[in-house]
Parts: sequence; structure tokens; C-alpha cells
Amino acid sequence: MLEIKNLTKIFRSGEDKIIALNNISFSVPVGQFLTITGRSGSGKSTLLYQLGLLDVPSEGSVIMNERNLIELSEKERTSIRLNELGYIFQDYAILPTLSALENTMLPLLMQGYSMDEAKVQAKKALDKVGLIDRMDNLPSELSGGQQQRVSIARAIAHGPKIIFADEPTANLDSETSDQVMRVFIDLNKEGQTIIMVTHEVDYASLAHRTITMADGHIVSDTVNK
Repeated sequence: MLEIKNLTKIFRSGEDKIIALNNISFSVPVGQFLTITGRSGSGKSTLLYQLGLLDVPSEGSVIMNERNLIELSEKERTSIRLNELGYIFQDYAILPTLSALENTMLPLLMQGYSMDEAKVQAKKALDKVGLIDRMDNLPSELSGGQQQRVSIARAIAHGPKIIFADEPTANLDSETSDQVMRVFIDLNKEGQTIIMVTHEVDYASLAHRTITMADGHIVSDTVNK
């Protein structure tokens, strides 16, 4: 269970302030596929960054396993990001000089896996996203959808408690986007908790639940299925 209480994020510029998130509260059960949607500037990506410990809110709590993650030291937050969470971004964020396998292995090596252990786990993850036959290819030799699936493999290789995905289909055509969404759905069927930001209403509806945001507020919280 991830529990969010009274989350507020304020950006300041001189005497001006922008309230990007305004006193938001909700919870995410283990195994849920939650999508967050809304117009550009609604606060959806800002919310994801607070939940994923990629930014620090101005006020409020993010509680996981009875720990308020906001109160932890930066060292503790870094450890949680590395060992307990997984991230997928719209620009893939994979290294161009490393193969698909090496990109997937990298965070495992940072966590202390041996080279052999990391290779085994990375191959399992690449097989899960349908890319075991392309594991030796560089990103430049892969399509956009394949690169995004490498980033998914990298995010799931260590068995994270939660995957955070920020507009993972934004740079992809509709057919490739459908393939990526099928990967997310299959992962969720296996029990993976996923929180995904998307502006695509059709993709948002594929999740268990959709939160819609506007002007830093939650305006609807809908169960899809």
C-alpha cells in the first residue's frame, strides 16, 4: 500500500508562487495499475515525481511500508529509489553505447549483483518484454518501441515494489504504443504495482483505476474495471 496524505508542491520564483499540487490525498493498494491523466500543466507528472521520490514535496506525506518516505534522509531515499522502485520515462533514458542487455544489467550491478547474477536477471527481464533475441543490439539498432521495452526491462529486472511510468507512449506511434501497453498489462497481471502518467484517455482506461487532475487537484478518481 502506498498512502499519500495532504501532498502539496509549491514552486517559487521571486515573490511569485505556483501551487502545482494542492493538498492531495489518496492510496494505492498493492498490485493495482493506476493511471494519472489530465491536461498539460494539471500536475500529473509533478505528482508522479513526488511519489517516486524524484522530487521533494512542500508539505504532506508519502507512506510505504509504514514509513513516511518524505522524512527519510537523502541517502535512504536514494537506496529506496535504487532497490525498491522502477522508473520508465518517455525519452527511454537508456545509454546509447550499451547493448540492450548491458542497459538492463546496469542498475543491478549498482545494487551489488555480481556480473553473472546481473546477466541472468537482465535476460529474464528482456525475455519478459519480448526482446531476448535483441539483447546484444545497441539502442541505435532498435526501434523506438523496442528501446522503450528495454527501459521497461531495466525497470523490472530487480523486482521493484512499484513501477512509475511517465508518459511511456508519448514518442511512439499507435501500434507500438499498443505493444508497450500490453507489456504493462501483462506485468500487472503478474502482480506488479504500476503508477503511470498518460494523456491518452484510451490507455488510461486500460488500468484498474484512473485519477484525473486539473490545476493541481484531483477532479475524479474512477474505477475502470
